[in-house]
Amino acid sequence: MSIPFMRLEKFDRRFGTIAVNKGFITAKQLVRALELQVTEEIEDGKHRLIGMILYEQGQITPSQIDEVDREVMEAR
Repeated sequence: MSIPFMRLEKFDRRFGTIAVNKGFITAKQLVRALELQVTEEIEDGKHRLIGMILYEQGQITPSQIDEVDREVMEAR
């Protein structure tokens, strides 16, 4: 069974992608945060936002989160 191709545009406006594109975080930092997000959700049933995970790890500032959030909302 093949997995249908998902259009990248759908993911281009996600928080992590925008934060990487703006240079706030690296792709490696995003991947680590996503891994943690998924692990927590599977193991504990809790879902934390990527921005909060990155903030708690000291990798992004509140003002950077606000800037990314504004761009995410504009894209909707």
